[in-house]
Amino acid sequence: MSITPERKQACIKSYGTHEGDTGSPEIQVAILSERISTLTEHLKTHQKDFHSRRGLLIMVRRRRHMLNYLKCQDTGRYTTLIARLGLRK
Repeated sequence: MSITPERKQACIKSYGTHEGDTGSPEIQVAILSERISTLTEHLKTHQKDFHSRRGLLIMVRRRRHMLNYLKCQDTGRYTTLIARLGLRK
């Protein structure tokens, strides 16, 4: 249900703002989006896994808070990020 280290490094490389960047909001949101998508696929086959569903809701809430932070700090970065990730807002 978690993402592989290779996929995580690919997210860091593609969404990083500079070399060695691992903690920018763009990277954190991208990694959370990957984890959310894998957990969503898991929950499609295991409908009664309520513990994982709770973890999914926590991750969605954390991603929403990071996106709100990014929207307040820099609207341009926010709009490009949600366009690249394919999020609705």
